Amino acid sequence: MDLINNAPNVPSAVGPYSQAVRVGNLLFCSGQIPINPASGKIEAPDVEGQAIQVLTNIQALLASQNLNLSQVAKATVFLQEMADFPKINPIYAKAFGDHKPARSTVAVAGLPLGALIEIEVIVELP
Repeated sequence: MDLINNAPNVPSAVGPYSQAVRVGNLLFCSGQIPINPASGKIEAPDVEGQAIQVLTNIQALLASQNLNLSQVAKATVFLQEMADFPKINPIYAKAFGDHKPARSTVAVAGLPLGALIEIEVIVELP
């Protein structure tokens, strides 16, 4: 098992966990919230801007391992409000393009630092 921490252009973990863990031919990426890695803060006030930042963070984490979104096998989206689903779905679809990994979307009572969205992914390694 390989632990991945301090990937460039990815926010630092906000707790005692790794950004990702490589096990066999899978990479389990911890949930990303919309922290701008340059400022260390959530800057976008709306769920659309936060979704873009989350997907940017995931892409940076994958790029640090020479991977991309086309290798994602499963994504889990956590939303503060399920009513935001129609707002984030087009942003998610645009980021993934023709690739459509398995996905679950769940509403949660709260997210770290007051985030409106969090996404975690599992990636198949080449």
